[in-house]
Formats: sequence, structure tokens, C-alpha cells
Amino acid sequence: MGSSNFAYTGCDNLEVMARAVNYNTFLVDIVDRRLPADGAAADLRVLDFGAGSGTYADMLAERGIVPECLEPDEELQHVLRAKGYKVVDFDAADPSETEQYDLIYTFNVLEHIKDDQSAAEQLASLLRPGGTLVVYVPAMEILFSAMDHKVCHYRRYRRTQLNRVLRNAGLDIDRSRYCDPIGFFATLAYKLVGSGDGDLNPRSIELYDRAVFPLSRAMQPLTGRMFGKNVLAVATKP
Repeated sequence: MGSSNFAYTGCDNLEVMARAVNYNTFLVDIVDRRLPADGAAADLRVLDFGAGSGTYADMLAERGIVPECLEPDEELQHVLRAKGYKVVDFDAADPSETEQYDLIYTFNVLEHIKDDQSAAEQLASLLRPGGTLVVYVPAMEILFSAMDHKVCHYRRYRRTQLNRVLRNAGLDIDRSRYCDPIGFFATLAYKLVGSGDGDLNPRSIELYDRAVFPLSRAMQPLTGRMFGKNVLAVATKP
């Protein structure tokens, strides 16, 4: 996932999703729960793979966990550096300096990478033995819409498909489930009646996040093996 000639095409959608406070807190809580609760988390090496403008890095930093960031878009790299984050370039880095992360998280990134299997293998190689990888991606090809085209998604995942990619990378699956079941129907409606330009409406996103997402999150234990707007997988390196 090098930075050469890469420019992200959905920065406006990134800005809209940064307003989804409940959604973003849900994802950061997943990472936080995988870290020690006794203050030792600040000493662990954490990598934000596909950091964007630093939405999740900022939220973790507020909790005392400052991740290193990998982001191929050069403009977004400048944003991250201006915030004080170490921006990692694995094309140029010495592997001995980057292979021992305790935890790597990647939220809505693998779907942008054509060879997701190679990307998963790279992530596995950067984990220390016993380290954790947290992956969150869009689910269900039936939901593939103009938004996916706009931001250059190659695919949306089924749970078994993501599990297979991670297992083939040599990782053990700790947990795997679909998330945001009501979002499945909201995204389907967006696909069927949306404008077709792939843009996200800030007001609609904020309303859904505030009024609907908490209910959708509460339903996940019942629907996690069946369907949802996204897939979450947590894996460890043996």
C-alpha cells in the first residue's frame, strides 16, 4: 500500500463520516477493548492502516493511545504529520523497524486494495506473535452502489470471505460478525433511490448516527451471523 501516485477520491465522504460520532466511537471502542486496561496500552505499538485524515487516530490519542499511521494519499499524509503523527512508509522502511506491532486496525480500507490477500499477508507480517489485527469492511455485494464506485471500492465482503483472507494470511480468527443490520436496509434504499453521484448527505448521516445506529448496534448479537452493512473481524497472529 505505497503512496506513489495515489490520491483518495472520497475525501468529502471521509469528512461526512467524521461526523458519525456513535459509529466512530463504536469502532474505536473495539480497538480499546483489545488493549490492556492498566495503563500499559500507552507503551504498545499500534498501527492505523489506512489512517485517512486521522479520525480514529485522534480518538485513540484522546484516550492516551497514539498510533503510528499508514496513509498512501500524500495530502492526507501532510494532515497527519501536521497533527504530530508518525506516518509510516513501508515501501522505504526497514522491515526490522516495522514488524513488531502489538495491534493493527484497519477500518474500511481492504476494499480499496485490489490484491487484498497480499495486503492481509503484509499486515500479518507486521504483527508480533500474539498481536491483534482488527478489520472492518463494507459487507454484501448486493449493496454495491454509486458510493462504492466513487471511492474506488473493488468489493464488498461476506463474513466467510473476509475470514478466508485472514486465515490464508496465517492468522487465527477470534471473532467475526456482521455489523449495523439496520444500515443494511438504509444502504439498500440509498442504492435504489439515491442521486447516483455517490455523495453522502451530512444531515442524513448525522440523523442516522444519532437516532438509529445505537438501536442497530444493539441488534448485532442477533443478526451478526446473518447480515449487516459491514463485517468486523478480529484476528491474532499465532
